[in-house]
Amino acid sequence: MEIITSVKEIQKISFCLRAEKKQIGFVPTMGALHQGHISLIKECKKNNDWTIVSIFVNSIQFNDQNDYKNYPRPLDNDLNICQELQVDTVFAPSLKEMYPEEFLTFVNVEKLSSNLCGEYRPGHFEGVATIVTKLFNITNPHRAYFGAKDYQQTQIIKKLVRDLNFDIEIIVLPTIRDENGLALSSRHKYLSQEEKKQTYVLYKSLKKALSLLDKNIKDPKIIIDQINKIIVKEHLANVEYIKICDPVHLSDLKYISNEALIALAVRFEKARLIDSIIWRKN
Repeated sequence: MEIITSVKEIQKISFCLRAEKKQIGFVPTMGALHQGHISLIKECKKNNDWTIVSIFVNSIQFNDQNDYKNYPRPLDNDLNICQELQVDTVFAPSLKEMYPEEFLTFVNVEKLSSNLCGEYRPGHFEGVATIVTKLFNITNPHRAYFGAKDYQQTQIIKKLVRDLNFDIEIIVLPTIRDENGLALSSRHKYLSQEEKKQTYVLYKSLKKALSLLDKNIKDPKIIIDQINKIIVKEHLANVEYIKICDPVHLSDLKYISNEALIALAVRFEKARLIDSIIWRKN
């Protein structure tokens, strides 16, 4: 396994691989790898000749600098996981390598970035779109792999790829959950044992929303109210938002007809957790 820290070096590797007609798969991460990341890497390895995993904590997508400073960075453990999975190349650049002095260029996907997490984390998705654009240009992959847990992010990246004419296939894999339904996240490291127990209410509330929809309750306000009542019973849970949106445009729905995205963000002290689920009419 190669560990590369230089932009020019990883670009050279990708150029040579493409010249050899090798298919390149890419898994972008911020490290603190868990089973969700592992599922992406395994899928990438199945369908490509060469797998590149990036490990880079992207400073410009954090609107809270304390969150950035405290974000877990277990690099040695991450590299061991990549080694065990037989990743071909790990790209682990420094902050200075990715954002040289006087960096002034940013990418913004409008409309899709304004609702849901975008409303509560100003600048976050501009930071995501910028780093993903840079990483795509640097690694030049044929396919890139993302998890469905970050649903809004996946929609933004798909739109970015279409609008900027990247010749990259975006593959979104299902959310990986623990035995209690909690969507895996690197931020679970922030949770106390009691908080961890209370986080199970998130998936429970989403399942409740599906059951209400299956009973033909189509008013988003009623469903949101029911979800909120379930979550606030857990005294450590602080609801940031619960929304029901169009799955494509991410705009709030006034009435649910054929499909809907039910999405939420809830804080448990230091950990801000997101989750979502899609409902479609049978």
